[in-house]
Amino acid sequence: MHIGQLAKQAGVTPDTIRYYEREGVLPSPARLESRYRNYGQDDVARLQFIQRAKALGFTLADVGELLSLSGSRESDMSRVRQAAQVRLAGVEAKLAELTRLRDGLVSLIDACPGHGELQGCPILNALVGETHEHA
Repeated sequence: MHIGQLAKQAGVTPDTIRYYEREGVLPSPARLESRYRNYGQDDVARLQFIQRAKALGFTLADVGELLSLSGSRESDMSRVRQAAQVRLAGVEAKLAELTRLRDGLVSLIDACPGHGELQGCPILNALVGETHEHA
């Protein structure tokens, strides 16, 4: 199949396929005499694997490692589990940061009466680094 057909079956764009080839997570296919790339069903499955891994937050480097591990089924699964644990730790760190940001925004919104002169706005004052004591 040609790149457009592969892209449609896998739910990605042809540019994404070319990018994955450049990054080494999708092997460059054989070319026909017409110089068109010639893809097969294995490429569809590989692209779907890549998309599912990316949806779970794995980087392309992680995906490359997971693909190499999945190709050697006799290997121990501990490396795959470890990669997932590292990804989970990253997600938990991001979640903690987002929670901190949410809590800060909630505090600023709660402190803002929503009316009055702009110079007394606790949100803007916090952004410029000013603090005012409220009596």
